Amino acid sequence: MSKHQITIEATNNPSIVKFNSNQLLTQGGSYQYNNVDETKESPLSKQLFHLPFVSKVFISANFIAIEKFDIVEWSDIEHEIRELIEMYLNQGNEVVTSAAEPKKVSIEIYAESTPNPEVMKFGSNRLLTENDFEYKNESETTNSPLAAELFKYVFVKEVYIAENYVSITKNDSVEWNSDIINDLRQFIKTYIEENKLIIDETMQMPKVEIPTVDIKELEGTSLDIAGILEEYVKPAVAADGGNIVFQSYDEETQVVNVILQGACSGCPSSTVTLKNGIETMLKEMLPNKVSAVMAVNG
Repeated sequence: MSKHQITIEATNNPSIVKFNSNQLLTQGGSYQYNNVDETKESPLSKQLFHLPFVSKVFISANFIAIEKFDIVEWSDIEHEIRELIEMYLNQGNEVVTSAAEPKKVSIEIYAESTPNPEVMKFGSNRLLTENDFEYKNESETTNSPLAAELFKYVFVKEVYIAENYVSITKNDSVEWNSDIINDLRQFIKTYIEENKLIIDETMQMPKVEIPTVDIKELEGTSLDIAGILEEYVKPAVAADGGNIVFQSYDEETQVVNVILQGACSGCPSSTVTLKNGIETMLKEMLPNKVSAVMAVNG
């Protein structure tokens, strides 16, 4: 069995640091411990509370978040904590016992239509994933038990899971109606409430056919374009159950290539959105640098 490898990730809260594992820590659900007295069913949390600066411990499927008191700085202790957690896990010790009760969260799932008549968006009041995952068919769902279950509905053609919503594309065998929508909404709600694993983000998935780039590796006009898409376009697209990803920029032709996902992929109005919305915005914000915006998969 491969070993746990722990990486350190800062958060928006300077008192909290996440320790991410390359393997699953739990089989779904999350656990929060506010003091050592609550850690009867979490041996790892009990060990961490022996450290005088630990205020709270939060455990999820693939990370452990620790909140500290202000008596020390993370820069002085985070590497030692990483080594401690890594050693503990690689010795085969338990993170939580089978009797541990996940943190109870009130789940609300709401259904929304999207500009794509084939796609319905199911929003959640709970974080589902920290990354976006697109599944074109059931064979691609090896890292997502939730997506695999959704494909058991004979009318489900594609599934897209993002931060706080699931977009479902149907095939031509049915039309969206209240019975189908309510059935899916209730299924997703129950699945999450039962603390089942949504996505195993530690799994190495096959690379997508269409290559993308890391925004951190961009520079010049490419970086400017990607930044505009992230700040101004993505939020609006996500509201409609989709996603847009910068792929490339050709300095000679000034053509921007993007990838459309979720409700945007195959949407009849996506071409209009690209030309009248995104392309116009980029031309106005980056004068004489953009000639056209093209969807490489749409």
